[in-house]
Amino acid sequence: MDSGQSTSLWWERPDLRYEKKHLTFDDSLLEPLARSMGTPLFIYSSRRIRHNLERLHTALGKTGTLFSLFYAMKANRFQPLLTFIKSTGLCGIDACSPEEVFLARACGFQPESISFTATSLSSQDLDLILRHDSLIINCDSISMIRKIGERCPGREIGIRLNPAMGVGYGEVDLLRYSGDRTTKFGIYREQFDEAVDTARAYGLPITRIHFHTGCGYLTSQLETWSRIITTCLDMAKALPQLQTVNLGGGLGLPHTPHDKPLDLEAWASVIHSHFSGTGIRVELEPGDFIVKDSGILLLEVNMVEKKQDRIFVGVNGGFNLAMEPAFYSLPCEPLPCSLSVDKDLAFTSENMTPVTIAGNINEALDIWAENHLLPPMAEGDILALINAGGYASAMSSNHCLRGAFREMILVG
Repeated sequence: MDSGQSTSLWWERPDLRYEKKHLTFDDSLLEPLARSMGTPLFIYSSRRIRHNLERLHTALGKTGTLFSLFYAMKANRFQPLLTFIKSTGLCGIDACSPEEVFLARACGFQPESISFTATSLSSQDLDLILRHDSLIINCDSISMIRKIGERCPGREIGIRLNPAMGVGYGEVDLLRYSGDRTTKFGIYREQFDEAVDTARAYGLPITRIHFHTGCGYLTSQLETWSRIITTCLDMAKALPQLQTVNLGGGLGLPHTPHDKPLDLEAWASVIHSHFSGTGIRVELEPGDFIVKDSGILLLEVNMVEKKQDRIFVGVNGGFNLAMEPAFYSLPCEPLPCSLSVDKDLAFTSENMTPVTIAGNINEALDIWAENHLLPPMAEGDILALINAGGYASAMSSNHCLRGAFREMILVG
């Protein structure tokens, strides 16, 4: 940012900011990339991914525990991104389907660095994953324990617990994997003894517990997260061979000016309070925290038009490319890639207008943002949607035959 600019926008950081009138990401001007590659275009920053992984390692290194990280592949499975993550040596892979296991193997991850946790598994699924002898497996149900026991008696397993408590971003119930509403995930306390007995009947040592209770939690929810850990550890007292506790993922990041970044020191302090000195290895499987803010979706403005009392800015990509704003009510932050005036002037109240950013899918819910303040937009402009690195392209569909997009990773 040049010395003449002083206004700080809530989302800005050293690698994502306006330089004069142009939005830059990882030292690259975004509009020329959109013009040369075409839109819709997802752009990912390898340096941001590494930075996020290193932040987690630094925080966990202060907990006094042994730890392992597994990147949740379902957040983003773009192969160049996976290959880069493998090259860092900073984490393994969290997989939730046989095909994710095979893709992880294709990108260089060995079975012992792949943690597999899935739900509603078929017999065919199990036959596929059990080919990998050293794959880390967490059983989501008593049915899964029994089926593994029938196929591989004596195999070491973990079990996924459901503590009937959850954390997640804001008030979005769909982002909680456990809580007041009964969910399909894991083994509840009242099933726990039966799960242990089933494993014992097949000689399956239970050396690990796993629990993932929601997505997008921030600092204010750490107290609840700590209670969840306490509940699960209480259940695990019946497991004399316990060696590892997988705390799942779900670490959140800001989506609005009112959100504060997750306090990693406070987060690590919770882990320290439960595990320091126990000899138990802690595993974590973040996806969003590693990749979400490392990605941007670039779209072209194809319509600016007032309809009744509302100005609509239409773009050439819809909710089928990044479904979280429409399906999970996660706030979206659209930004113009180029400004007609310097940033200090462009983002003043006098120069911004509330608009509705609409996608090109023929569905009423295809809205990126409503009453969003933006500087003036024109047809042909390029719009950037930040925080598009996780649960965007990986969840895309070809609805209305508008599923085409490109992806690229900036390697620096």
